[in-house]
Amino acid sequence: MRSRFKPWAADLLDTHPEIVIPDPEQQKGNWHEVFGNSYPLHIEAGTGKGRFIIGMAKANPDINYIGIELFDSVIVTALETILEEEDGVPNLRLLKVNAKKIDDYFEKGEVDRLYLNFSDPWPKTRHAKRRLTHESFLKLYETVLPKKGEIHFKTDNRKLFEYSLMSISNYGMLLKEVSLDLHDNEPEWNIMTEYEEKFSKKGQPIYRLEAQFLAE
Repeated sequence: MRSRFKPWAADLLDTHPEIVIPDPEQQKGNWHEVFGNSYPLHIEAGTGKGRFIIGMAKANPDINYIGIELFDSVIVTALETILEEEDGVPNLRLLKVNAKKIDDYFEKGEVDRLYLNFSDPWPKTRHAKRRLTHESFLKLYETVLPKKGEIHFKTDNRKLFEYSLMSISNYGMLLKEVSLDLHDNEPEWNIMTEYEEKFSKKGQPIYRLEAQFLAE
């Protein structure tokens, strides 16, 4: 999710290294020490303005969360929202990095769950390798998730969802849950992203799946 250029964003991000972690590659294998506990670690690749990851962190204080977003002008909104919380969000950190290099920041098995929400569908066939559910990305996620680690995926794009179902199945992962209209009977635990709210208000179905890597 891109936003208009905010020339002041970089300075604000640099001012809060306790939330936006500088040089995260130096924390690889040590994220439990960063959080000061041994809670499970869940990450969101492409966290946007942070509505989902902040909501998840507030709802689940016994889980640590990390939101990954590349663009200053987007992730700064997540930071601002965290700063507005009276007690902050102590179980949440942000990384301003490219999710394509996720294995530079996390050891094998260090991440318990990965969220992919409303990723760019890259509709042209020649761009399929850029889709975050392409085989090459699944292989990358497998390097940081444990055996039986999970990927939770949401999108409004039916073609991307169909592609993702095929890609994940062909990779040999277990499809635990599949929803073709998440909001038709929305579970109480669902936390919407900014895009999810926008599209659902237009009456568009939201597609969701949970997939699990299989133990060798």
